[in-house]
Amino acid sequence: MGAADPTEALMPVSRRLLLAAPALLAAPRLARAQKANTLRFVPQSDLSILDPVLTAAYVTRNHAMMVFDTLYGMDAQFRIQPQMVEGQRVEEDGRRWTLMLRPDLRWHDGTPVLARDCVASIRRWAVRDGLGQTLMAATEELSAPDDRSIVFRLKHPFPLLSYALGKPGSPVCVMMPERLAQTDPFKPVAEMIGSGPFRYNAAERLAGARVVYDRNPGYVPRGGVSSFTAGGKVAHFDRVEWLVLPDPSTAASALRAGEVDWWEAPGFDLLPMLRRGGEVKVTLPDPTGFIGTMRMNHLQPPFNNPALRRAVLPALTQSDFMSAVAGNAPGGWRDGVGFFCPGTPMASDAGMAALTGPRDIEAARRAVEASGYAGEPAVVLAPTDFPNLKALADVGADLLSRIGIKVDYQAMDWGSAIQRIGKTEPVEQGGWSVYHTFWSGLDQLNPAVNASLRANGRAAGRGWPDSPALEAMRESWLAAGSEAEQVAIAAGMQRQAFEDLPYVPLGQLLQPTAFRRDIQDIPTGFAAFWSVRRG
Repeated sequence: MGAADPTEALMPVSRRLLLAAPALLAAPRLARAQKANTLRFVPQSDLSILDPVLTAAYVTRNHAMMVFDTLYGMDAQFRIQPQMVEGQRVEEDGRRWTLMLRPDLRWHDGTPVLARDCVASIRRWAVRDGLGQTLMAATEELSAPDDRSIVFRLKHPFPLLSYALGKPGSPVCVMMPERLAQTDPFKPVAEMIGSGPFRYNAAERLAGARVVYDRNPGYVPRGGVSSFTAGGKVAHFDRVEWLVLPDPSTAASALRAGEVDWWEAPGFDLLPMLRRGGEVKVTLPDPTGFIGTMRMNHLQPPFNNPALRRAVLPALTQSDFMSAVAGNAPGGWRDGVGFFCPGTPMASDAGMAALTGPRDIEAARRAVEASGYAGEPAVVLAPTDFPNLKALADVGADLLSRIGIKVDYQAMDWGSAIQRIGKTEPVEQGGWSVYHTFWSGLDQLNPAVNASLRANGRAAGRGWPDSPALEAMRESWLAAGSEAEQVAIAAGMQRQAFEDLPYVPLGQLLQPTAFRRDIQDIPTGFAAFWSVRRG
């Protein structure tokens, strides 16, 4: 990609970095001296929301997993393992779970981690998480009878209890002190105090440019080898800096020059350049990839009309969306993707003709007219600082326009889009109609974790779909006695989802990550910073 200013191409990389991220190289001598103990990372976007309960944004989830810890974690084989929990007892035919905390856990402020802190944290998280809502609906009583014991007394057995508390999908059930966890779950907590391997350095935060974390010297890692979000989370760096570089060419040049160590999500068009010379290694950290989605607002016109939502399907081509993001990069994407991650047990062909049959834009236009659409504007949010999401938004906005929907394309940074997505008001009052995003394939493995399939109205995620049929099938899936029964129910859910359209699947992106060759032991899955070291 060409530089916007012709003089920019002649600037040294460090100068362009300084312009892109103020104060990045403000103390170069100190930066050189600290290089061995500092990891410089380019995240997918700026960190606009700190509280992991308030948003499902992955950048916030990644931040949260540095600062906070979880009762359980998931290893690289997708198995749930104890993390802050030392052990558990399941009694009374599965209706009573007692979780025992590990001894000597402490918050960043030095105070001990107590069971009542964890009870308050679980309650706050569960209000905003689909699986958490289901868990609490099955819970008769959640208590902390002593400082290390967390007790769930259940109305009926809930085998997925530890899975719910340890799943890596957003929002993650992180633990925080009771005084913070008692905050309204729809309002941000006042401080970032956790018990995780890193501390959030609020004093050095520079909005739009830098986020800083310091190693927590009081962190006591769990025994064993680190594996995804489970095991021993050992921090080898004293300091981690997230440097926000929205311009992909600047980020690529910085990585090749050694000004940064790790770029979370490089653009596919830059991969050949990154691989040249051997200084940079490119890998695929998560084989489940990311599933693109078009999410419509079910509360407000025009997409509170299910017939209008369905009218989009005959004209929608998943390959258009995926190629806009990844071009024709070999192995970069897949189409023919439904409501569950491809290659996993719940994925099926049920109802897929809606996306894989012959494309017919004229049929879509007729369906728009037949739906009773009255010409209301559809506000499409387009994040300008998040290239992958902007590419989806551009294709989506064009598609809607071509089938006869009046599009109001609104460009903004991703942080502003996240704030906007939370609004339930009409578009005339600052609301929205459509946004596009990617969800980790891990978050679409099954009906338990696919929060985008929750269709319980205003209790659902942003978009607020309402489908009693989908909710009933989800409950049946959770109660199913065998995988074969679960597979059949999931197929039925996919067919129903093509009727209600809580969202539209847009394909699977296999997003690589890129890092300097002296950076070692990057975990599988999302960007995590324990175990990472400089070799």
